[in-house]
Parts: sequence; C-alpha cells; structure tokens
Amino acid sequence: MSQSLSPQCTPLKQQYDSCFNTWFEGYLEPAVTASKSPETRAAYSKKKADEFQEKCGKIWEQYKTCVQSAVKEKGLDTLLEQAREENPLVDPIPPPSSSR
Repeated sequence: MSQSLSPQCTPLKQQYDSCFNTWFEGYLEPAVTASKSPETRAAYSKKKADEFQEKCGKIWEQYKTCVQSAVKEKGLDTLLEQAREENPLVDPIPPPSSSR
C-alpha cells in the first residue's frame, strides 16, 4: 500500500484502504444481481452504504481529518483553493441521445 501525504496519516490510510477493499469486494458481485430492477438496486445501494458507514466510516473520517491537517500544514490549501477558482469542477456534459 502507498504512503499518505503525511507520515502520521499513513497508518490511518492503510487501515482505511484495507477496510474499503474488504467492503468493496463484497459489494461488486451482488451489485450485478441487484441491478435487475430500480427498486432492488436502490435497496441494495442503501444497505451497502449503511454497511460502509458502520464498518469504515469512522476510520475514513479520521483519515480525512489527518490529511486535511497535513494539507494545511504544507500550505497546499491555498493552492487547492486557487486551482478550484481557476478551474472549477463542472457537471459533465451528458452524451447525446441516439435516436434510431
């Protein structure tokens, strides 16, 4: 596994990566089956989101807080804000609908 932006965040990153990868493996295969109807897909997505929060949510919040602190300590927050102002994220243009 890779290192985090700050050495003190690396253990949290490794814990989160491990948790996420375990959760995601259990998400993929059943997701294909659950996609058969919109209702089934919505129920499955809600269940998996709740499961993620229960298993990985706390470690994600700890890791995110650590990285945000490291970004500020390194002075990258100003650069990020400047980049967002210069090149704001926009919604992608939807592909043209094909009519046959």
